[in-house]
Amino acid sequence: MQALLSAIASMPLPADAVRIFHGRGGRFPGCEQWSLDAYPPVFVLTSFAPATEEELAAVQAALQARWAQIAPAGEPLNWVFQHRGEALRLQGRADTRPMDGSVPEVHTVTENGARYRVHVLKGQNHGLFLDMAEGRRWVREHVAALSAKAHPRRGPKVLNLFAYTCAFSVAALQAGAAQVVNVDMGHGAIAIGQQNHRLNGIDHGASFLAHDIFSSWGKITRGGPYDLVIADPPSYQKGSFVATKDYARLVRRLPDLLLPGGHALLCLNAPELDMEFLHALVREHAPGMRFVERVANPAVFADVEEAKALKVGVYVYEGE
Repeated sequence: MQALLSAIASMPLPADAVRIFHGRGGRFPGCEQWSLDAYPPVFVLTSFAPATEEELAAVQAALQARWAQIAPAGEPLNWVFQHRGEALRLQGRADTRPMDGSVPEVHTVTENGARYRVHVLKGQNHGLFLDMAEGRRWVREHVAALSAKAHPRRGPKVLNLFAYTCAFSVAALQAGAAQVVNVDMGHGAIAIGQQNHRLNGIDHGASFLAHDIFSSWGKITRGGPYDLVIADPPSYQKGSFVATKDYARLVRRLPDLLLPGGHALLCLNAPELDMEFLHALVREHAPGMRFVERVANPAVFADVEEAKALKVGVYVYEGE
């Protein structure tokens, strides 16, 4: 565990939600099971294998020692431990227990000036995917550039597919988007997304469709065409989306959704599939689109095998 303990010993006081240690990337032999995230004022330690009480005690000691050095006066150490072994992961569950301090059921974190609601005491997903921070930054910068060139009466229009809690939408609207259409079949996630907009003082420009995307293309298309389409689907979610089967169905729709010169941000978080998987789908099903760049992941998420890490590709629609 030494690499994890060393990361704790040198970590700065986190202000925004951020990953502190990423063992899953394989850069720290022997620590592959561990990750540590900060959702201020709470730390979340996750293990993808069983952990001993001795290991948890070592983390507790390291956190206490570092917290004594960096914490604002009077601020308690708050952290939880989450076990996400393979059996639990396949069931979509996690065992989470508070370890120290006071952990709220729901609280607000920040990222790049935006505020988001998170819940760290239940489930595998906490409301904000930290590995997508650079994707949100790219959206913010891209939409801001479009807004600067847009006609005053027509700002950029954005489609956010598999919107989850709508973090991309918040970033786009803060950057000057005129309209964002958020689509996700999870009613609970969409409800949190609406709360995220209110948290940021956004009271217009966003619409929310709690629908199955593949059953709603007519409604989605009528809201376009769009300057930017964002697709961040799960890699494998039975009854919702399986990348190897369903991503082609999504890519096939892009030319009908985009304005000429419009961009698509396609995300793929499947270790077994590489960027060529996305490139091949685009060549076959949307040949009028051209690859522009791969958005780099946050440095802390570096992986010894880049092909296994999160893939975020930018494509531009140049017309048929």
